[in-house]
Amino acid sequence: MKLLAVIALVFSVLSAKPLETESAKILATFPFPGRSQYIYMETYLKALADKGHQVTVINAFKNKAYPNMRFIEAMKVHEYNDAMLALFNEPFLWQQLNAINYIVSNFTETLLQDEGVKQLLNSGETFDLVLAEMIQVEPLYALAQHFNATLAGFSSGGTDWRIDQVIGNISPMSYNPLLTSPRTNRMTFTERLSNVYEHMMEGFHRHWVHLPNMEKVFKKHFPNSKKTMAEVMDSFSFVLLGQHFSLSHPRPYLPNMIEVGGLHISHKPKPLPEDIKQFIEGSPDGVIYFSMGSNIKSKDLPQEIRDTLLKTFAKLKQRVMWKFEDDEMPGKPPNVLIKKWFPQTDILAHPNVKMFITHGGLLSTTESVYFGKPILGLPCIVDQHMNLNRAQRMGFGLGLDLNNLNEEDLEKAIKRLLTDPSYAQAATTISELYRDQPEPALDRAIWWTEYVLRHKGAPHLRATSRDLNFIQLHSLDTLAVLFAVPLLVVLVLLKLSCKLLRGKSQKCPHADKLKKQ
Repeated sequence: MKLLAVIALVFSVLSAKPLETESAKILATFPFPGRSQYIYMETYLKALADKGHQVTVINAFKNKAYPNMRFIEAMKVHEYNDAMLALFNEPFLWQQLNAINYIVSNFTETLLQDEGVKQLLNSGETFDLVLAEMIQVEPLYALAQHFNATLAGFSSGGTDWRIDQVIGNISPMSYNPLLTSPRTNRMTFTERLSNVYEHMMEGFHRHWVHLPNMEKVFKKHFPNSKKTMAEVMDSFSFVLLGQHFSLSHPRPYLPNMIEVGGLHISHKPKPLPEDIKQFIEGSPDGVIYFSMGSNIKSKDLPQEIRDTLLKTFAKLKQRVMWKFEDDEMPGKPPNVLIKKWFPQTDILAHPNVKMFITHGGLLSTTESVYFGKPILGLPCIVDQHMNLNRAQRMGFGLGLDLNNLNEEDLEKAIKRLLTDPSYAQAATTISELYRDQPEPALDRAIWWTEYVLRHKGAPHLRATSRDLNFIQLHSLDTLAVLFAVPLLVVLVLLKLSCKLLRGKSQKCPHADKLKKQ
């Protein structure tokens, strides 16, 4: 009998299989011409395709063919890219918000008017899941209901108060800085005051300007929508966030908000092209890697800034690899190698690369930390100032003002990062914190995606907070009752006490005589 029991147990274990997800049809949207958002998700989307899912990608780039992937290339957005980036230079907050609203409106409209996208919209095709970029492009969320699909979101820059609001998460402004601010989670009273004020301004602008504008775009392109735009915005099943607490700060998340910072980083770097490998390994004093990312182009930097960089690099013992978008660079010193594109993560993985000069985007910051490289930041827009302030506070980086860059400060900062071992040690320590996870970020993202697919949108993950209004969510109605009832009781008792006291008070026997006199 015992033998039969053991055999039965063995067979039951062998026959037990983990839940599997059937092949799903997935649509992902990337409306912006900056390539960084797509770079962040590309490895993940290819991993889904490798598992047999049929992936359709709408983006603004030329793409190489890949099994189980289809690309719709909405290239026209590049015609407006330079003009759009120039709008980030507005001096006042309200003007900046107007500029951002204009930018995202134009990119959203341009994508929806693309012929390939229109053909897809009119094809009668359906999808199981729509993955939407969550950077204020609300009309694109309607693609999910149009294709009868579950809606999910992703944000390469991590969460902000708008994403928290959509998902139903509570995000106190006291220690969660706005992504567009230079502040970190450790704020002084003045910084907290600025944070709350700017949050209120963003909230007013979103309610009175941005959402009404996007409502017009939504109605124009989805006139037969069964849901309102507000209902569409309320239908997210989960969101993938491009951050990790070791790189930002601990904060509350709902279970359908998944931290996958570093999602795009391969744990096994690819071999470098031979010319790049020789340039790196042939430098006895190490190499500095310099890139301003995909949105800010080095070739468009003012000539005086480029001259400052070149003169400073020429003084260094180290070699410099500079991502530069032109074929030629007048005045380039012999220790500088320029290319329009570098395999950034594979370069940062090389032990002879000693530091990273960067614009301070979250993806670049994450990559530098992952490979334990100190950074020198030259921030320009959006979250770059905050990322660099955080790097300085955590001890693995320094920051300089790109618009007021001079040779002395630049050379001093570079040499400090190269010679002071505390920066490299801090980068190594944070790298160890980041890497110490139960599974790779990519595996986590895939598991949650298939979990939501298996469970038909996983409605059980939906927070009740999404069904409460502002007064109910913050218990203002119940607090009013709890405070009002005792106050009413006290007032009634005071009133009764006054009446009783007046009733018992005796009239003065000499009052009438005093009046006559």
